[in-house]
Amino acid sequence: MFRRILIYALGAVFLTAGGVRAQQPEVEARIAGLEGNAEYMSLLREDAQLQIREDSIVNAVERMRRQLREDPGKRQQYSQEILQLESRIFEIRNAKGRLIDRINTIEQEWVLASLNGAAQQPAASAEKSPAEAVPDSLKVRNLVDNLYFREHLPAEDYAALRDAQRQEMRAVDYVNRYFANHGTLTELAETYAAVQTEAEAMEVFERYNALQGVNRALADSLAATWNSIFDNKSYAYGYLLDKMGEEEVLAREEEALSEASRQLSALQGETASDAVADYFLRKRVVVDYEAAVAGVLALDAARDSLRGVAAQLESIDYRLPRVEVAERYFLDYDSVAFSSKPVYSYQNPIPECRVYANGTIYRILLGTFNTKRAAATFRGAYPLFYLINDEGKWCYYAGGFATLAEAEAAQALLKKRGFVRPEIVVWTDGAARNLSLDPEAAKVTYRVEITGTDALSDEVKGVIAATGEGYELSRVGSQFFVVGAFDDRAVADRLAESIRQTDAALEVKVAEIAE
Repeated sequence: MFRRILIYALGAVFLTAGGVRAQQPEVEARIAGLEGNAEYMSLLREDAQLQIREDSIVNAVERMRRQLREDPGKRQQYSQEILQLESRIFEIRNAKGRLIDRINTIEQEWVLASLNGAAQQPAASAEKSPAEAVPDSLKVRNLVDNLYFREHLPAEDYAALRDAQRQEMRAVDYVNRYFANHGTLTELAETYAAVQTEAEAMEVFERYNALQGVNRALADSLAATWNSIFDNKSYAYGYLLDKMGEEEVLAREEEALSEASRQLSALQGETASDAVADYFLRKRVVVDYEAAVAGVLALDAARDSLRGVAAQLESIDYRLPRVEVAERYFLDYDSVAFSSKPVYSYQNPIPECRVYANGTIYRILLGTFNTKRAAATFRGAYPLFYLINDEGKWCYYAGGFATLAEAEAAQALLKKRGFVRPEIVVWTDGAARNLSLDPEAAKVTYRVEITGTDALSDEVKGVIAATGEGYELSRVGSQFFVVGAFDDRAVADRLAESIRQTDAALEVKVAEIAE
């Protein structure tokens, strides 16, 4: 929450480095000279009031999410209220965006009018330094709005610099939304791991995937916008500093960028978004660069504001952890039992057997018939299921088991109850094999393959020791580990799932090994 509020607060700061504090309805003009503009001051007050409302609703959402975690039984009620609150936040931010556009327009028109007035004054003498050539009355807090840039940059470069400054707010908006979505993704991942029904899990997983897609799009937009800002600002400042002979400042900038590049390389793939990490690393460099430019030009107000921005940037932890979840499979396991009273009837017929697209489940085939059979045929056994095979015959199954050992125990029980030839059939990711009829099926073993790291963490090793007890862990190549072999695919699947939950960055799969 602290991180999110900090990011939201940067919006106005990046544009003017002197924004109105969120809880301060008494506002000050962001550019000296506009205090008497009634519309401008009214817009600033309205913006401050909207910020207060936004902060209040954000706090309410956080409280609601805490209540949701503490009382999951009211999940539907709380989730609906959270959605309504988030909708209000979205409306407020849209309104703030319109206000900011108008505020910026007024500020830019005033600055341009002031610059035109200054252009009619006699030119500064050649002996004056760049700092002395700028009248104090025209030194404003927004660096690029200062007179020096207009007078000393080619017209196209100056227009590109001002456009880059206008895009800063867009980049901040992308970051704000990315951070907010990341918090929601973290909560969705926690919820997904906790839900107990398949319907709930599917709903949460769909929301998770949709929001991940939104964040990928935001990261792409941020990268494109930030690269444009960075290129245009770097060129303009470098052009001026080169003309002024400020080699030391240019050298420091180049060294700082090299260090940021090294840090980004070290973080590659370690955070939720390389684009977000790149933005913050290079943003810090650019803000320090701008402060140095302001210092060279003696633009004290701009320099001090930029130093404040730099301090805020330093306080933000941009290294968001990756949020990844492995899809859960809700297989309905059930042992075989017997009832003296009919379980199935005309009103409650034997259901069709569900074939799961993912996961492993064992069932006992009781018989294959040319026509549909009555439930009484199966001597009170339940649960029962039927499938019609490719030949149009009716196949009746009993139970649903997670492991081969459980299925074999049920098979033995059914034989004792008089079933002549109960057969074990296993479904693996939707494909069925009759283990009783397929002699080669019994020869198949499995292993868990792990890639994506040079060394397994202690946590992952602990999961393997606990879940895969008695199975060997081996390194078989660079960033390639295997656990096995497993006679039972279901046991291998469970270990693979446990490893994914422990470290989502790893690539884990179950491979079949034919003897």
